[in-house]
Amino acid sequence: MANSKEAKARIKINKLLEDSGWRFFDDEKGPSNIQLEPNIKITENDIDALGEDFEKIKSGFIDFLLNDEDGFPLVILEAKKEGKSPLDGKEQARRYAQSQNVRFIILSNGNLHYFWDLERGNPEVITEFPTQESLKHRHGFKPNNKRLADEIIDKNYIAITQEPNFKDDPLYQDEETRDAYLWDRNIRVLRPYQVNAIHSLQDSAKKGNDRFLFEMATGTGKTLISAAIIKLFLRTGNAKRILFLVDRLELEDQAYKNFVRYLGNDYSTVIYKQNRDDWKKAEVVISTVQSLSSQDKYKKLFSPTDFDLLIADESHRAIGGNSRAVFEYFVGYKLGLTATPKDYLKNINPEELSARDQRSWERRQLLDTYITFGCKSGNPTFRYSLLDGVKDGYLINPIVADARTDITTELLSEKGYSVVVEDEEGAENEETFFQKDFEKKFYSEKTNRVFCKTFLENSLKDPISGEIGKSIIFCVSQKHASKITQILNQMASKIWPSKYNSDFAVQITSNVADAQQFPINFANNNLNGHTQFLENYKSSKTRICVTVGMMTTGYDCQDILNLAFMRPIFSPTDFIQIKGRGTRKYSFEYTDEYKDSHKKEKVNFKLFDFFANCEYFEEKFDYDEVIKLPIKQTGPGGDGPVGVDIDEIEIFDPDKVKVLTETPIGLEGMKVDRKLFDKAREELKKDDEIKSAVENEQWDKAVQIVRKKYEDKPKLYLNLDKVRKSENLDRRISWREFLERVFGLINNFQSKDEKLEEECDKFISIHKPESKYVPFIKNYLKAYVTDEKFRDIINNKHFAELNVYPGFGMAEFKALNSWRKTVPEYVKDYVPLNTYLR
Repeated sequence: MANSKEAKARIKINKLLEDSGWRFFDDEKGPSNIQLEPNIKITENDIDALGEDFEKIKSGFIDFLLNDEDGFPLVILEAKKEGKSPLDGKEQARRYAQSQNVRFIILSNGNLHYFWDLERGNPEVITEFPTQESLKHRHGFKPNNKRLADEIIDKNYIAITQEPNFKDDPLYQDEETRDAYLWDRNIRVLRPYQVNAIHSLQDSAKKGNDRFLFEMATGTGKTLISAAIIKLFLRTGNAKRILFLVDRLELEDQAYKNFVRYLGNDYSTVIYKQNRDDWKKAEVVISTVQSLSSQDKYKKLFSPTDFDLLIADESHRAIGGNSRAVFEYFVGYKLGLTATPKDYLKNINPEELSARDQRSWERRQLLDTYITFGCKSGNPTFRYSLLDGVKDGYLINPIVADARTDITTELLSEKGYSVVVEDEEGAENEETFFQKDFEKKFYSEKTNRVFCKTFLENSLKDPISGEIGKSIIFCVSQKHASKITQILNQMASKIWPSKYNSDFAVQITSNVADAQQFPINFANNNLNGHTQFLENYKSSKTRICVTVGMMTTGYDCQDILNLAFMRPIFSPTDFIQIKGRGTRKYSFEYTDEYKDSHKKEKVNFKLFDFFANCEYFEEKFDYDEVIKLPIKQTGPGGDGPVGVDIDEIEIFDPDKVKVLTETPIGLEGMKVDRKLFDKAREELKKDDEIKSAVENEQWDKAVQIVRKKYEDKPKLYLNLDKVRKSENLDRRISWREFLERVFGLINNFQSKDEKLEEECDKFISIHKPESKYVPFIKNYLKAYVTDEKFRDIINNKHFAELNVYPGFGMAEFKALNSWRKTVPEYVKDYVPLNTYLR
């Protein structure tokens, strides 16, 4: 007998309701908060009996009325059969809601769902149903774009929250002492462009928009603007609770401190992971997007209506890729902040870039970001560039120094850098390396020394003490950072004896203990104490921080004078963010023993480019300075130059299997394997070093420790393949996923099917396809991810083979229309295919 599409939709809706905490009548649990005719659930066994006349019989009435805890109507759920669009029931649901005096509507066909707040605007796609508690919270949220637009914003909008009567203070009233008074009291006055940014948002909201994008250069105070916008939404009743998303752990704490400083008198702010039990009491909740997106925890932790405004800091990074699913999961106003301009590629034709080029990928990400925030034209809600900041006197431009060596020049060429190496058998082979291989496939101590010597000889000096100006160097890897740090400290000991004690340069990477605190101390000018060049001058003894990626985003150290790319940069976001570390203005001040004051303004900073990164993003880049590097050595007789060769080469080939021993595993051994996870959990939870790294979300560090201590080591002989087998998983897992399970951050390892369903939900929430395409998209995405043969058919355009392919036929392929191209692009960019292998 034919299955009923209506009943299938009903079964899916039943599960979604129960997953969100809504209850049907149950003899044991008591009365329901779901009202329908009759108050029963339909199961798979009922489908055939209902046939195709499901909607026509009384017992098949599909509409749901969801009640609050007191039995009063709270939500209308209008359900349609799988083949129909949920939006077909929109007007019918509106009439029903009005008759019941209900504000909220859910429209669903079992595959695609919309949430509609009748007091706010249009239905929005959701992937989970909101909980009763979340909707009760939202009842107090009364959005009104007119109130938002009419709120008066001036330069003192934040200052009066910090200190309502600051204008009455004589120190403020005296123009000569006003700036010093505001600075000393940490009172923040908005700059003109910051006020203009907020006015632009108000103008956009007045036109009915609820998504906004600010494109603003690093150093222009996006966090302060965010605080003002948070106040604007909370004060006008357009939000009751706000989620602030960042993409780095260190930015979480930085945002928290700033919001407490700016808004603490009126509104409470919490970091989610530190307040998992009482975050609902706060008006502002801060989280890294990574902590929410891992294993799709955001769906388990939050309801779609828990937040009324979402702000994504460095948005095309915080919501890049399928992290955007976190952002789209929530309904409400959305604000994105980015320092990466849409047209960051200069004199380069984006259409000529290969699909695998990092610049091409990031460009797609950035364009997606503009679309996400309703800026399809490419014009953000507000734009304020680095050049604007320099022109207005708020920021400074760098002196960019081209510092290529002979070797890096060849690495950058199309031909690459070729050397002859001996293999294990003594045979000579020519190997060619490119820029991405530096400090990964081969290593050059001499090249690293050239980098360091060039940097020390050409860097800007502190205008007060005359020592090397505070600097940040960006390396390829943690090992590379360790080498550079060692070389710099050795050189400093020879150049300035007794001034430093191996603390001239400090490595700041995730594998270094207390690494999170070092950048803070560096900014506060007390990393390893104060300078020994000038007594009582407040400047850090450590002059150079050597890192990989920890200090690229949101790090505020205004007295930075030198930055160095000792690595190739492929991400425009990293490039722009790193460059932005030096753009802030600063006054160097010192009072000598005679009480005389000395003050020097920071007028520029220097950016050392050892890998032509500037040319990578801007062809024919006009460098401010070309440094002649000391890359030649004199021969033994002094008769001429000798080239600096690569002095150490490592070619990574897979190990050869020398002995293969097969040992049958008996039943007892298999039983031990099945206990592997429990044993590992017990052991690892006792390891304080791993526990601390996990609690601080230092996942790279935690994984590194686990692998170093326990992977294939006596006692556990732990590896991921053993864990997969012991847990009877049909897919691969990552070390991070393993650790999340060990420490209770996830309840179980998901099956392949569960992961695929979540991937489909992400795609739907991001791209919002019409209902009629959803079943085909799901099947297409699953086949493309899991079947290599199917991927080959699609990638090579051998579409005729679909006529005989059993998993996904030609009829389904034709039904996809434009989604045929979008789904594979999405998978290539964002879905790790290895996860789905056994």
